[in-house]
This record gives sequence, C-alpha cells and structure tokens, in this order.
Amino acid sequence: MFRLLIILLSAVCFGSVAAESICYGTTSNGRLENGVELPADGENFVTYSTVARLAGRTYVHSTVRDIMVASYARLYRELPTKVYKYAETGFESGGRFRPHKTHRNGLSVDFMTPVMNAKGNSVHLPTHPFNKLGYKIEFDAEGQYDGLVIDYEAMAAHIVALHKEALAHDVDLWRVIFDPELQPNLFKTRHGPYLKQYIQFSQKRSWVRHDEHYHVDFEVPCKT
Repeated sequence: MFRLLIILLSAVCFGSVAAESICYGTTSNGRLENGVELPADGENFVTYSTVARLAGRTYVHSTVRDIMVASYARLYRELPTKVYKYAETGFESGGRFRPHKTHRNGLSVDFMTPVMNAKGNSVHLPTHPFNKLGYKIEFDAEGQYDGLVIDYEAMAAHIVALHKEALAHDVDLWRVIFDPELQPNLFKTRHGPYLKQYIQFSQKRSWVRHDEHYHVDFEVPCKT
C-alpha cells in the first residue's frame, strides 16, 4: 500500500510540473496559463539580462520553450561557432507587457540580432541598462554598430531552425518582424530561398525599428 501511495504521489507531482501551457486570445490581447521560464543559457545561447529574467520577463508558452531549446540545439550541431541571445518574451500569466504592444499570450519572442566583431567572430550584442538592455542600439544601413556587424547568415539559420522545429512540434511561425530596409540581406544568404518560401516577414514599419532585435510570433492554437 505504501509503495502504491508513493507511485500515485509521484504521478501527481510529475503531472503538475509537466503541465502544458494554455494560451488565450491573441498576442496583442490575450493571457497565458502555466507559462514556463526559459533557461538562462545553453551551449550557444544566453538570456539578455539576468535581472530582467529574475523580474519574470522571460516566460513563454511551453511549446514555444520546447521549440526554442530544440532550435538552439540544432544550431549548435550545424553552426557550433555561432552564439545567440534571446530577449523579452512575457510574464508567466501573460497580459500587458510594457512597453510592448504584443507579448501577451506567451507566443511572442524577441531575439537580439546576431553579430560578428572585427575579427569575424560570432559575439553577443551588448545588453545592459545603459543601452536599454540592447533595445537602444541602432545599426546603420550597412548593418554596422560600434565595430560590430550583423551576422545575417547566423540570423537566417536561426529563423529556419525555428520554423523547422515548429513544424516538428505540429505548429508554425506566424510572422517575423525585422527592419524592412535590412530584410533583403537575409534573402542574400544561403537560406534566402527557404525564407522566401516559408517565412512571413512583416513589411510594415513597426512603432520601433526592429534592427537590434527581431520579433517572432509563433502560431500555436489558443482558446478564445
């Protein structure tokens, strides 16, 4: 009897930990149940801010978490020298997420733009309070900023990995928001044909430029 009780208790505890997230509404008018926190780092990725993470600003839908982690693992196998950094996502229960207009139901993620230094090495875009955790950075028309240059190959590979892993999880990507003036550089990479065929890029200029980061909305079924 005691052994059976232990098994039942273990099953209950495991079920509560492994509960899947439930999203409601839309990215701009919704909420989230059972949101999960993204890992702080991995073999090839880090969070944009430990303080922001501790403040609860890196929660997503559990399916989105699984896609992101699997995508980074895929990239580590394919491009082991490239490093990535994710940024704002949302709160554990979703809802209003200032200053963003979306990020409300766990399906929106900001990724800091991958960059290379003067030596051509993949490095993280600097994110600290003095540059608004990276959101204040402005790249010029050549994709350069303070000795760094946008790594379009790494960025294109990341978007492709996200899409492929989304499909593997029986969902999709809804859209990618990135500065329309810089988008053509993505299509010049070896992943250009794939991006043109499968990824929907927003062509409208957003209320913020989206050059130092790219915004990805995942298409996961939500309740109304």
